[in-house]
Amino acid sequence: MSLFAARYARAFADVLVSAGVADDLVERQIGSLMAAWNASPELREAMADPSIPSEQKLAVLDRLSASLELLPAMRNLLAVLIDHGRIAALDEVIAAFRSWWQARQGVAEAEILTARELVAADQSRLVEKVATLVGARIRANFRTDPSILGGVIVRVGSAVYDGSVRGRVHRLKEALSAQ
Repeated sequence: MSLFAARYARAFADVLVSAGVADDLVERQIGSLMAAWNASPELREAMADPSIPSEQKLAVLDRLSASLELLPAMRNLLAVLIDHGRIAALDEVIAAFRSWWQARQGVAEAEILTARELVAADQSRLVEKVATLVGARIRANFRTDPSILGGVIVRVGSAVYDGSVRGRVHRLKEALSAQ
């Protein structure tokens, strides 16, 4: 995450906190904004085009804001990004914001990689163990990769917990090579 994205994200979060905006409303707003943003390559290209004057971009933003019923704070974030020539980095700013917002709520995003698909009960138990390990509530994204052979690899932020068979074999190989 770039420094500028973190700054915009933090400022946006500060505005939402001071305004007392409910967490679920924030998620709905961001979800509808990003759905519209990602659904239209033309919108992204036009907003990022430096040859289009900011006034025209802001007019488009105001129509988008009205149709999506965006909070004034959300509209203002987009306007600032447009004015500063950073609107092309909206995805990065929103990712930084979501990371900070979830951390504020005591939620950590975890990517969990397993060799096979897990049933819901196993997923729940694994999420509980990861939550205990990191000391936060976990929002998990499960993926499968048969190449890990068995076990699990968990990534929370920059921390990686490798309990895979492939990882164990690799560590054993390293240890034997070092002797």
